[in-house]
Amino acid sequence: MLQYPSIDPVAIAIGPVQIHWYGLMYAIGLIAAWWLGRLRAFRIGLNRDDMGDLIFYGAIGIIVGGRVGYVLVYGFEQWLANPFWLFKVWEGGMSFHGGLIGVLVAAWLFARRHRLAFFQLTDFIAPLVPIGLGAGRIGNFINHELPGRISDVPWAMVWPPMMGLGPEPRHPSALYEFALEGIVMFIILWWFSSRSRQRGMTSGLFLLLYGVFRFAVEFVRQPDPQLGFIAFGWLTMGQLLSLPMIAAGLALMAWARSQPVDNASKAVTS
Repeated sequence: MLQYPSIDPVAIAIGPVQIHWYGLMYAIGLIAAWWLGRLRAFRIGLNRDDMGDLIFYGAIGIIVGGRVGYVLVYGFEQWLANPFWLFKVWEGGMSFHGGLIGVLVAAWLFARRHRLAFFQLTDFIAPLVPIGLGAGRIGNFINHELPGRISDVPWAMVWPPMMGLGPEPRHPSALYEFALEGIVMFIILWWFSSRSRQRGMTSGLFLLLYGVFRFAVEFVRQPDPQLGFIAFGWLTMGQLLSLPMIAAGLALMAWARSQPVDNASKAVTS
């Protein structure tokens, strides 16, 4: 069995100022999205400078939507006891599903401002997201979040005693999500979107892939202690929230088959 690595969640401390790994992971994701977006901005009529605005819109959507979504779904009682807990983002606790809603609202506002079709913009954004998702999961791993269920696989890890999980080795579920939501999703979506597709097709594939990957990993991830299993003795909140994503992804891809193909040349780096 492996011991869970002991990593200080504070990456840099200068006097009272602390920079947490969790925040750095979000910064890495946003920088990666900005850089990748600049390679393809011309495909939807944007220039490279527009990417700064788009990332700003997206960052606000991620932070506000992700934090509010987590508080409402996973920590409502804690928020009622301490309303200021909502603002302690550096401690972890971000909901992907809430962040997704926040990003969609931000994308709608950005699309209106730049006179783009909504799904034209979301198809452009979808391949830029996975690196940020993967980086966020690394942040979860460093923060000792998302513990897995007890397992005897050779790579199972014993969590630090401070977590109160006992001495049994567990799946490193955050690393599974890093691999699937970060690496695998990026490869598939970047390749899929390198050719012209019907409008909405790439967005639908994003929803489908994330929903399927998240639903699968939940089988080896410890349910949130404040919620436990939602139904049937195995269904978790993460799985319940992923089912609409899978359905929406399939529906969107079916709808996209009747939509026009967006003329997208191959990405260039010049």
